[in-house]
Amino acid sequence: MSSQFILVNLKAYKEGMGPRAHMIARAAEEVSEESGIQIGVAPSFFDLHPLSKHFEIPVFAQHLDGVVPGAFTGHVTAAAVRQTGAVGTLINHSERRLTLAEIEASVRAATEAGLVTVICSNNDMTSAAAAALSPTYVAIEPPELIGSGVSVAKADPGIIQRSVAAVHAVNPKVKVLTGAGIQSGECVKIARDLGTDGVLLASSVVKVEDPAIVLRDLVSLL
Repeated sequence: MSSQFILVNLKAYKEGMGPRAHMIARAAEEVSEESGIQIGVAPSFFDLHPLSKHFEIPVFAQHLDGVVPGAFTGHVTAAAVRQTGAVGTLINHSERRLTLAEIEASVRAATEAGLVTVICSNNDMTSAAAAALSPTYVAIEPPELIGSGVSVAKADPGIIQRSVAAVHAVNPKVKVLTGAGIQSGECVKIARDLGTDGVLLASSVVKVEDPAIVLRDLVSLL
């Protein structure tokens, strides 16, 4: 991954499935090539393989279960995610919360499969706990600001600073993303200046008519 990373979570939005998922991935690839900033997408499980096959950008799963292949109906294994061509996974997103034991198992399984791991956390204390599991990234996202249109970078920059410090105090090798309400190049610049390695966002890209316009704005001040 480059020094700055933008990861777009397509969630289960109707605007982020099928042809629209391809449109967003294409826009991400174009803007990434133009700017030199790495931009990845986290689509639904159904779109992991098509997007991984047709685009060069990093493709992430939205969730992964810490189980080995076997009799686990309805579970998503690291091996299955890897076989789609995806390079990483979100773990413990605020809309898909896990227990600490489940987070640890998911990180272990993903790491063993060679996947990049992004553990989502909601405050500086949980960010420190996540860092102890040695993921690739910890993504700090106050849940009350997710999808609110209010940027965490402006509403609560202190939580970003505290989370960066907490993560690096536990494991300086772990990188930090910030999310919740990120919507502009100014938000991304603030997050970077506060010590993060990138951003995790969703609706501000997925729900707009032309995702490329927003993506170009997001990288404009980097």
